[in-house]
Amino acid sequence: MFKIVKKKILNPQVKLMEISAPHVAKKAEPGQFIILRVNENGERIPLTIADFDRTKGTVTIIFQEVGKTTKALGALEEGDELLDFVGPLGKASHFENVKKAAVIGGGLGTAIAYPQAKKLHSMGVEVHSIAGFRNKDLIILEDEMKAVSDKLFITTDDGSNGNKGFVSDVLKNLIEEGNKYDLVIAIGPLIMMKVISNLTKPYGIKTIVSMNPVMIDGTGMCGGCRVTVGGETKFACVDGPDFDGHQVDFDEAMRRQTMYKKEETLSMENIIADWG
Repeated sequence: MFKIVKKKILNPQVKLMEISAPHVAKKAEPGQFIILRVNENGERIPLTIADFDRTKGTVTIIFQEVGKTTKALGALEEGDELLDFVGPLGKASHFENVKKAAVIGGGLGTAIAYPQAKKLHSMGVEVHSIAGFRNKDLIILEDEMKAVSDKLFITTDDGSNGNKGFVSDVLKNLIEEGNKYDLVIAIGPLIMMKVISNLTKPYGIKTIVSMNPVMIDGTGMCGGCRVTVGGETKFACVDGPDFDGHQVDFDEAMRRQTMYKKEETLSMENIIADWG
């Protein structure tokens, strides 16, 4: 069993939990993920490792309550335990010959972008971080991102934080101002990662995106997390989740993302009925 040692509400939909998992924390690296199960009747869901503390033996996860399992997870409190917490899975992010990077998070993707920015910052890389949210009430990890960034830009769709616009607008302005990035990391909604990749391609800037398709076993056996990269089929759980944004077939990934909308809706209706 894996105890919840800390729980924090980041915004109305997003929660942070620190889980006691010493063996996972010992080997965890930015870019990797875990698969958890709340109880013996629960489904397996993947969540990216948002942070880890090898000394304390804890792994931090950040999640949005959007489905049956994440709502069940969000209902747990400090001291409660998870049945399964498996990892680290996936390939760790590797950064070579990077002196200046832009790290971009869209919404909840900021939770995944944070460990990337933190790693680059620890390597002495100049980090420009950009985070975008629908409105100011949904902003998360502002202080944490600021601590690992040489510059931090936060935008909102409605301008409620005083900075209206999209993350792509900020990146475009920074490039046009003469910033020479060795690497751009974009993590968030598929459409956002697609726009960023299309923006950086003409400039020849290496762009890494994090793909999080439907995933079941996390070991490459089920094939549910397949994505097309450079015309070849890859599995996000073992070949990724980091991929070259200029090679990803985003249109296919977006089509696959909607495959189980009907089942997800039915699942949510059942949980509301059970809890109501």
